[in-house]
Amino acid sequence: MINLYFCAPADLWQNWKAPLRHALDEIGLPHQLSPECNDPSQVDYLIYAPGGPVSDFSPFTRAKAVLGLWAGVEDVVTNPSLHIPLSRMIQSELRDGMVEWVVGHVLRYHLGMDQHILNQDGGWNSEGPPLARDRSVVVLGLGEIGQACASALAALKFNVLGWSRSQKIVENVTCFHGPDDLSRALAQAEILVLLLPLTAETRLLINANRIAQLPQGAVILNPGRGWLLDERALLDALETGQIEHATLDAFQREPLPTDHPFWSHPKITVTPHIAAKTRPQSAACFIAENIQRREQAKPLLGLVNRQAGY
Repeated sequence: MINLYFCAPADLWQNWKAPLRHALDEIGLPHQLSPECNDPSQVDYLIYAPGGPVSDFSPFTRAKAVLGLWAGVEDVVTNPSLHIPLSRMIQSELRDGMVEWVVGHVLRYHLGMDQHILNQDGGWNSEGPPLARDRSVVVLGLGEIGQACASALAALKFNVLGWSRSQKIVENVTCFHGPDDLSRALAQAEILVLLLPLTAETRLLINANRIAQLPQGAVILNPGRGWLLDERALLDALETGQIEHATLDAFQREPLPTDHPFWSHPKITVTPHIAAKTRPQSAACFIAENIQRREQAKPLLGLVNRQAGY
């Protein structure tokens, strides 16, 4: 019998219990799944999300893995008590949702949709946008999701550039890497998409100095992590016109406080962390598959590199 501890915020249990039990039954894993734990030493796997009851992993002496429900792991990866393998959520629906959000908002700005949707004032301005091939979009972060977004934009013939910590090769995307190349990439970013993991190196990466390296009137899209972006620097850049508009899906505090200036700013669009939602039905299958793999002594999918932080 495999003992599974669902140690996520209590309000998630109702949405996850049936999909998880069904996925585990389908794969044929005998199990006990519970959101309660009387004896940590008997737990085989922790199904984890930040904000739940576990902050100290040391009592879970028998546990074989911590299986994260979300793609991001910045809230747990540096926990000094984490002594067992950690996996993050990887699934096609996460990737596809992010691709759709990124492509949709890039097209919104590229085509100038707001002008026509929000300004039905009788003015007949027939000036059209450039073709996609004449618009440069820079994607910061070329992991699996970043590559998928960059490739989707390239398929629409945007001039797509990407930047990552280490060298990557993506078809039809001009790839930069390393600290020295970041400024070169930013200088070409008419539309900047933030898809980096949050680490000590990327925290507040897009600060006042880096925003100043963008072309005048650039657009920022942040569906990645809120702490990638200096919020005060963004507000200042919107005031000067260095940044024309920003659409933000991730924030330093979530939910975004109702009195936060982003809500009422005319040049900021807020979306409530919906770009890449984890969907329990399919995500439960991923969790079950990872448990089966670990039981068969196979490598975990989505295994986190603790040193790299993602």
